[in-house]
Amino acid sequence: MRTIFWEDNLVKMIDQRRLPNALEILTCRTHIKVAHAITDMAIRGAPAIGVAAAFGLALAAQNSPAQTPAELRKELELASTLLKSARPTAVNLAWAVDKVLRFTFSESESLSTEALRGRVLTEAQRLADEDVEINKRMAEHGSTLIADGDTVIHHCNTGALAAVDWGTALGVIRMAHEQGKRVHVLVDETRPRLQGARLTAWELKQYGIPYEIISDNAAGHFLKTRQAQKVFFGADRVAANGDVANKIGTYMLALAAHDNDVPAYAVVPTSTIDLSLATGDLIPIEERTPEEVLGLQFNGERVAPANAKARNPAFDVTPNRLISAIITENGIVRPPYEVNLRKVKEVI
Repeated sequence: MRTIFWEDNLVKMIDQRRLPNALEILTCRTHIKVAHAITDMAIRGAPAIGVAAAFGLALAAQNSPAQTPAELRKELELASTLLKSARPTAVNLAWAVDKVLRFTFSESESLSTEALRGRVLTEAQRLADEDVEINKRMAEHGSTLIADGDTVIHHCNTGALAAVDWGTALGVIRMAHEQGKRVHVLVDETRPRLQGARLTAWELKQYGIPYEIISDNAAGHFLKTRQAQKVFFGADRVAANGDVANKIGTYMLALAAHDNDVPAYAVVPTSTIDLSLATGDLIPIEERTPEEVLGLQFNGERVAPANAKARNPAFDVTPNRLISAIITENGIVRPPYEVNLRKVKEVI
């Protein structure tokens, strides 16, 4: 099944907060509920939240009392502002919202308000379907980098749950497995929300891919002792120079891989490449509630002392010098990224 879909004029999505203990579907009746689902990480992963925001606009259009195209456009622009603010680091979210708005109003002078409402949903559904095909193309390209017998360290969750279906970095691993390659995955827990231990491990179990969960700070050990041959992760935004913003901990993992001559690959759709930002230093980094850190428990008891404080950046930026290649639906990109990212982004 898809991570997110439109059914009965409602947006429905797998509630990732409940995994792996329960597979539950969250129903959103308004774009505000969709925005909350993105912020609360009921749905997460750059491609998935982009499509969620697109479907959120479809709900806003459907629920709008607007009588004229101008009124509808104003309401959708307000809804888009709310949706874009839900997760500021992932560029796919704003990209998807802007794309829906451009398509909807490209012929606004000749279309009725009701026809425009239909165009919002048409474009949102197209983006959802396109996401699946893009992910499969990335998987085909990336699977050529995995050899039979490889052990791969994977950070965070980048599988079907992070997209509409199939996924990015985990999609590459899945493709290699389905090609008959023997692949073993060391799954970073990915603290503090444990997307690796909760979500990636759950997906790998469904696919029948052998895996072991490791603590985030164990990755260096496995790289230094040659127990891992590749590192794969996704990204929420890639700057024009190839700097990669991804789940917190990616930078340390890439550093350890680089120090041990192990290739580290980022797998991203071209929609994640933001050529408007020259370097990763310009990427906004979301800082989430300290409670995600302070609320961690051990043996059923809270770890942190009472009244402790915490910092909780959701992402870090990995410099391009630590990235061996960036895998996209249009091919594998290698340095110089300033030149080659622009080329792959411009492929139609």
